[in-house]
Amino acid sequence: MTTKVSISRRSIQLLRIAVSGIFLVAGLNHLLEVEKTAQRIEHGNFKAFTHFFGDPQWLIILSGIAMLVAGFSFLMGYKTKWAAMLLMAVLIPITLTVQVGQMATLGPLFKNIAIFGGLLFFILNDTDNLLNKSK
Repeated sequence: MTTKVSISRRSIQLLRIAVSGIFLVAGLNHLLEVEKTAQRIEHGNFKAFTHFFGDPQWLIILSGIAMLVAGFSFLMGYKTKWAAMLLMAVLIPITLTVQVGQMATLGPLFKNIAIFGGLLFFILNDTDNLLNKSK
C-alpha cells in the first residue's frame, strides 16, 4: 500500500540549511583549530577509538575537509543523499570519541542525535528528485 505524503519544498530547503550550518562551522574549526580539537579528543573517554584509525591530527584535518565539502554540497542541494551519508560517516566517530561517555554534558550528545535524524531524513527520502519534480 502506497501512502502519499506531501512535504513542503521550503521546509526541505530550510532543513538542509539548518543542518548544513553546523558542519560548515565545525569543518572550518577542525581546519583552523587542529591542536585544540586534538586536545578535546585526548580528554574523551573513548580516545583509543580515534587512535585505532590513525593520528588524530590527520583525522581532524580529513574530517574538516569532508565536513566542508559535504556540508557545502548538502547546503546547495547537490547530491544531497550522498552528502548526508558522508556527513553521517564523519559524525558517528566524532560522537563516539567526544560525546559518548561524558554523562555530565548530555546536551552535545543529544544534539548529535538530532543531527542524525536530520541526515537520516535526507538519506531515506529522495529529496533531490522531489524538489526537481515540484519546479
